Amino acid sequence: MLALYSIVAILLTLIDQLSKWAVLQFVKPVNTIPLWKNVFHLTYCENRGAAFGILQNKFGLFFVITVLVVVVVTAYIIKKRPQSRCLTLSLALLVGGALGNFIDRLFRGFVVDFLDFRLINFAIFNFADCCVVCGACLLAFYVLFLDKKPEEKDETNDESDDE
Repeated sequence: MLALYSIVAILLTLIDQLSKWAVLQFVKPVNTIPLWKNVFHLTYCENRGAAFGILQNKFGLFFVITVLVVVVVTAYIIKKRPQSRCLTLSLALLVGGALGNFIDRLFRGFVVDFLDFRLINFAIFNFADCCVVCGACLLAFYVLFLDKKPEEKDETNDESDDE
C-alpha cells in the first residue's frame, strides 16, 4: 500500500501543479473564461489564505500544519502498513492536495484558485482543494463504516458465566 499511497499522492500533486500552470498561462491574462456562462467559469484568483479565503496571510501556520500532516500521515503509512485501499487512498488524497497547495505557497506566496461555480455563488477553489475535501470525506466514510475494531468482551457476560 506504500506504493499506492506514494504514486497517488505524487500524481495528484503533479495534476494540481499542471492545472495551475495552465491557469497561469491561459486564464490569468484574461482573468476569466466562461465554460458555461454564469454557471461555471475558470477564473484566476490568488488566495493567500486557507479554504474560502479564511486566515489570510498565515503562511507560517500553513507551513507547519502541512509539514506535520504530510510527515504524520507518511509515517503512519510506513509504520502501520494499512491493508485498506480506502484508507490508503483517502490519506493519499489528503497529502496530494496538501502538497499541491503547499508548493504554491512556498514558491508563489499564494495559492492559485480557478474553479468558479457562479450558479451557487461558491468560493473559487482548485484541484488540490478537491483532493483534500474528497480525501476527508473518504476518510470519514472509512472510519464510520469500514474500520473494524476488535470487539471488547462484555464483562457482564463474563461474570454471569462464572456463577
